[in-house]
Formats: sequence, structure tokens, C-alpha cells
Amino acid sequence: MEAKKEKNKSWFILIGSFIFLIGIGLISYDYFYTKRLNQADEELLEEFYDNVEEETIVPIEEPLEEKEEVKEQVKVNYIAVLKIPKINLERGLVDPNSYLNNVNYNIEWVDGSSMPDEVNGNVIIAGHSGNARMSYFKKLDKLTIGDEATIIYKGITYNYKVVDIYDINKTGKAEIIKEKNTTTLTLITCRHGTNNQIVIIFKLM
Repeated sequence: MEAKKEKNKSWFILIGSFIFLIGIGLISYDYFYTKRLNQADEELLEEFYDNVEEETIVPIEEPLEEKEEVKEQVKVNYIAVLKIPKINLERGLVDPNSYLNNVNYNIEWVDGSSMPDEVNGNVIIAGHSGNARMSYFKKLDKLTIGDEATIIYKGITYNYKVVDIYDINKTGKAEIIKEKNTTTLTLITCRHGTNNQIVIIFKLM
């Protein structure tokens, strides 16, 4: 009987050790995978800023053949960067027509959004809240009236200030309230743990 108990105990220790090792392996994989993704994001931001400097100082028209080759390459390119100092957010935006322009991959230019250089336009960007890696807008609810944001687009920096914050029901549609004849930036995310969405309106300074 004692031998049987010892045998069962050994099996429990063996199984427990095996489960523990699997857990350590999964945690290690998640850590290094996230680290690799963050490093890739940093490299893309550096590349964006390098390109901005090149465009600002020496705008060079590339030969048609080179442009066609670039189109054939599968590569992520940021066309703009959104920065919100208060919540330590610095995130690149891809072309609105890219499949990566989706909140499940990145922050997203919402369908119907203006681009930053449009006079009296409304740039509308959405992102996830919550605790996932893609929850780039998880601290958006910390913003208050007067806080600032910046979009860098085509070598030009656009500075905005928060002028309005309100909640709406999460229905798949968002009602945007803005002053006429103003150039604005609108950020939208879910208010975590509720069925509401936060809408934050910035006005171009």
C-alpha cells in the first residue's frame, strides 16, 4: 500500500513539474514575442522619422522603375505618427487602404476620415482599449480638456488641443460633434468595462 502511495506521489510530482515547465515556456515565448514586436515598432518609427527628414531637406523623385519594384515588396510603412505626451503614446499609422489599417493590428483611420492636411477636415482615428498588446488607446480616458496631441504627416507637424470629451453608446456608429469651419482630430475608443465609447475632439492649434 505504501509503495502504491509513493508511486502515485511520484507521478503527481512528475506531472506537476511538466506543467510548470510548459507554463515557463509559454511565458518566455510571450515575453520574447512581444519584445520582438515592440522592437519592430520602434524600427518602423525610426524609419518614418528618417524619411520625414529626407523629404523635408531633399525631396527626390524616384525613377518609375524603382517605384514599381517598391510596390511589389510586402513591407509595412508608416505614413503618419500620432503622439500624445500625457499618456506616453507614440504610434505610427499606415495607409488608409492597407489591410493593417485595422484596430486589430494598429490604430485605424476610420472610414470617412479626413487626412491631416485637409482644411476644416476631421481626422478620425480609432483604437482598442483594455489590456491586450493592441490596446494602444487604453489610457485615452486619462485625457482632459486642454491636453495636446500631435500628428506628423508629410513632413509637417500638426498640433491639436482637446476641446470636448463625451461618451456614446457602442452601436457601431459614432456621432461626431464639431464646430463648423474648424480643423479637428477625433479619437474614439471603448470605455473599458462598459458598453460605451469615448469620443475626444481636438482642435488644430
